Amino acid sequence: MKKTTLLIGLIITGFISFSFVQEENSVPQVEYKVITSIESIVSSGLGRSRLIQSNIDRNYKDFTSGQTEEDNGRNKSKRGDIRVKDFEETKLLNFYNIGGIRFQNIVANDAVVSSKLTAMAQEGWELMFINSAVESDSGKGDGQGIFVTRYTFKRVQ
Repeated sequence: MKKTTLLIGLIITGFISFSFVQEENSVPQVEYKVITSIESIVSSGLGRSRLIQSNIDRNYKDFTSGQTEEDNGRNKSKRGDIRVKDFEETKLLNFYNIGGIRFQNIVANDAVVSSKLTAMAQEGWELMFINSAVESDSGKGDGQGIFVTRYTFKRVQ
């Protein structure tokens, strides 16, 4: 009886040890997601502001070609194949209205973006990078501009 109990104990210990070794040696799967906010800085509040993210994946290799000295042909992939029509769009407010800059709109956008970032964290996404850029009014008669922020997330599975 003691030998049987000892044997069962050793077998169970072996299985537990094997499962730990297997987990340590497995390569974690990493995925990335980019979410973009576009906030209008067009005067009079005429622009559109959104927080957007794709709901489908694209493989960059499908739209990539290599060039060499011998073969410098053009990339033949079609732009229409790159387009994504399945995406999530969250309305944001414009930075300006008819009265000028609208600080309440900026704070409201901060609250919506914070809510999205919190939801992503709760889904296991880790915020890795934030990149911002501005294309602003370039002088008389332009009247256009956007403030773009890209949030890059990572999730290990």
